[in-house]
Amino acid sequence: MPQVVRVPFTVEANYAGWRLDRYLQEKIPRLSRERVQRLIEHRLECEDGRRLKPSTRVVPGLAFVLLRDAEPEPEADLAFGVVHDDGALLVVDKPAGLPVHPTARYSANTFTSAARLRFPDRKVDPAHRLDRETSGLLACGSAPEWTKRLKRAFADGAVAKTYLALADGRPSEDRFTVDAPLALTLASTVRVRMHVWEGAGGLPSVTDFEVLERRAAADGTPVVLLACRPRTGRQHQIRAHLHHAGLPLVGDKIYGPDEGIFDRFTKHEMTDEDRARLRLPRQALHAWRLELPHPRSGERVALEAPLPADLAAFWAGCRKAA
Repeated sequence: MPQVVRVPFTVEANYAGWRLDRYLQEKIPRLSRERVQRLIEHRLECEDGRRLKPSTRVVPGLAFVLLRDAEPEPEADLAFGVVHDDGALLVVDKPAGLPVHPTARYSANTFTSAARLRFPDRKVDPAHRLDRETSGLLACGSAPEWTKRLKRAFADGAVAKTYLALADGRPSEDRFTVDAPLALTLASTVRVRMHVWEGAGGLPSVTDFEVLERRAAADGTPVVLLACRPRTGRQHQIRAHLHHAGLPLVGDKIYGPDEGIFDRFTKHEMTDEDRARLRLPRQALHAWRLELPHPRSGERVALEAPLPADLAAFWAGCRKAA
């Protein structure tokens, strides 16, 4: 019999009220609606023992697992760096391409799996999320008590986060703020995409941006190095706000030069033209600095992770603006 992998899901607040089959189709875009419905009926286990249906309306915190036959999963760089470790607070420098948690495609090749192997005597648990393609600082508790306090600090806005971003375009000002509510799109071509939504359902979202340097890519396209400081913590917030400001991230398949690129990427149908337009194989976003209260002492801790080699090399290949 094939080995079975248990893939856990916990419904996030911004999916409240969605049908379960729609929620899972958002999370596993390569599967058809019919395939998702069959999985719900035959290969889904709810944490509280209830029998869920495709039409079940999900609520935040609903936890369940999908059972799937093991298959080769994509490779990922598991060699994360340790920036701070004092037994309670663990902060790592996550490489780009490494998912934080298991997904439908990733099981062993995730940060949480790698952390269990590296720290077998501790319960390392991330207190927040980074997109798979985003590199940089990831704060974790080394035991449930410390993780709970860290998560509360993030939820209460007690953590200051600064990202570095390489974006296409020429901002008119060196400092600017994007204050634009965000909500999940209902578009079928891109299944996990935030968009600016001024009406009911849009969540308040604010990001401060600072231009650190302006350069030009080899083809003459203006590129800017930005410090990004989100005041709120929405999914894809920095990426969506940069897109809204006309400054898409270099390498961003969802919010970049062509919305269809992500659809072709999921189908393994990206073209040479797509790659040339993206210019980087991943989105140029890096979690650079964190300032947070220590979960044990409450004292402020400030940490930094330098721009990784791939983004630094791209930036070095850009000429300085005249």
